[in-house]
Amino acid sequence: MRNYWALLPAIAVCVALILLYAIPTLINPRWTSNILGLFQQQSATAAEATEAARLGEKQIRSRRLLAGGLVIGALALIGFNVSLNREANGCYQVAKAWGAIDDAKTDADPCVNKIFGNFFPPGDNGKVFEDKQQPVIGYQVVDGKRPKYLKWIQNRPKHENADLLVGVGSDCALDLEIIQDEDKITLLVDTTDPCPPDPAIAITAVKLKKPLGDRKIVTTDGKEVPRVNPDMESWPSVLKKLATGG
Repeated sequence: MRNYWALLPAIAVCVALILLYAIPTLINPRWTSNILGLFQQQSATAAEATEAARLGEKQIRSRRLLAGGLVIGALALIGFNVSLNREANGCYQVAKAWGAIDDAKTDADPCVNKIFGNFFPPGDNGKVFEDKQQPVIGYQVVDGKRPKYLKWIQNRPKHENADLLVGVGSDCALDLEIIQDEDKITLLVDTTDPCPPDPAIAITAVKLKKPLGDRKIVTTDGKEVPRVNPDMESWPSVLKKLATGG
């Protein structure tokens, strides 16, 4: 999986240099009225030192504003790096929850290659054609608030068209069938051959003809499909791991 934490050392250097200038400036802009003065030897003349100390109120305010902007920029750099990792790690973990296997190519950019919206509409004709079908391993209920990971994946399902989400291996997505009956909903893959382990997952949005209610969701042989609830980690959780190294 792409590891954006590799950018962190470079970001840490940039942040340290920014804070080295910004914090003293916020405290007393006269200390850094001439940034080159930080690297001068003690031979600076008294006239130079006096001139450096002459800052008007307007100059002091503008320098503090600049320093404050630099601090905000430093925080933005950190936030950008955390956001990239939250996105990549979240898509990877969600795809794994749907049954994806590891693969160097798909794991390199999981929000594009490892999990995506189904490019083919699922069957919903109330019947199957093969003599034997393959089971679906899980479904997710969308009740009001859509899962956060949908924001990041390509060809993401539209929230208003999703009561259920069904994830299957990309090689079997074309054969996914959804049968809505009065007492149950059947999810299955209409193919005689078992779906092979797949490093990529296609997410299909299911719009129910009527509310789910007490209806069971089953697959082949009438077995109930496990309900899953994968999603990306929250910002507080990511920041806690960043702070603690967990």
